[in-house]
Amino acid sequence: MTNVTKVAGVTAETVETDAGTARVTWHRARKARLVLAVGHGAGGGIEARDLEALAEVLPAHGVTVARVEQPWRVAGKKLAPAPKTLDIGWRGIWPALAKSGLPVVAGGRSAGARVACRTATELGAHAVLALSFPLHPPGKPEKSRAEELLGAGVPTLVVQGGNDPFGKPEEFPRGVYDLVEVPYGDHGFAVPKRAEISQDEAVAVITDAVVEWTGSLG
Repeated sequence: MTNVTKVAGVTAETVETDAGTARVTWHRARKARLVLAVGHGAGGGIEARDLEALAEVLPAHGVTVARVEQPWRVAGKKLAPAPKTLDIGWRGIWPALAKSGLPVVAGGRSAGARVACRTATELGAHAVLALSFPLHPPGKPEKSRAEELLGAGVPTLVVQGGNDPFGKPEEFPRGVYDLVEVPYGDHGFAVPKRAEISQDEAVAVITDAVVEWTGSLG
């Protein structure tokens, strides 16, 4: 069951899943060739700077962006549930993402990127966009989550901050995926004021990379 509302050209749709009520905020391209679905992390929502920037930029390039809020976030809870529950919520949202018949790129930031990687093959995702993939907990490189990333099974782009405590670009293992570094960026792609690039330039690195990558997908 879904419920749809429209505000200033942006469509919000609630979707019932086995993990609770989720919400999809649509930013539609006029002549869409792909849908990019992006989930949020465990510590924030779809207002993250990278997700907002993609929603603003991608539709002009033929990519409809769907910002996905997991049920726990819609319910107003402050702590994300276990990965298994996040996967259940994502699976429940997928039919709404795929209903247009267009190829769907599964994506997300941090925990949302992990969900996209874990479920990509099962759900038939066209590709995976992993923003700030949490390769390991801060200070614990031995607890690697590389297996999730390497197991995505579809074309994958990782966009990673150069100073991300959850895994710097040079820590990532070799594999069949593309990786773009956001210089000086932390886990939220924030850059310090002393950095050689501005915050707007850092965000542009993200959007430019995703525009180019999605344009290359067959």
